[in-house]
Amino acid sequence: MSLITLANKTYAPKPLEIKPDWYIVDATDVVLGRLSTQIATKLMGKDKPQYSPHAMVGDCIIVINAEKVAVTGNKLVDKKYYHHSGYPGGIKEISLQHQLEKDPTFVIRNAVKGMLPKNKLAKRILSRLHVHAGSDHPHSAQQPKEMKVK
Repeated sequence: MSLITLANKTYAPKPLEIKPDWYIVDATDVVLGRLSTQIATKLMGKDKPQYSPHAMVGDCIIVINAEKVAVTGNKLVDKKYYHHSGYPGGIKEISLQHQLEKDPTFVIRNAVKGMLPKNKLAKRILSRLHVHAGSDHPHSAQQPKEMKVK
């Protein structure tokens, strides 16, 4: 092989070469949209030089204080989450304010899920997101680094 053909080869990360880092994010008074875009970018690995859309090159993210996330405008009242049971008339709706009281982890997980690619890899990428309502988390053994939200 000549040097020209070697230089034109595309790099593809192998599963053994990929070692995910662990990051911890404090969601206290951080706007939901800004938080979820940066989490989605880290989960997919788009900030890494070895990014490849078909491989799991992203990092693991721990989000604490999900109940203290901020939203702008009137979203606490106006934003609705819908669920349908599959039966006629079985649509249910819940506002963001009530959802934060009921299950604050759902709000962040749902926002990040909407920003991931719609393919088979999305479910596996989302499994690397660990959201906790309070400030306690069971992931201290992974020695997560702190991630600042811009």
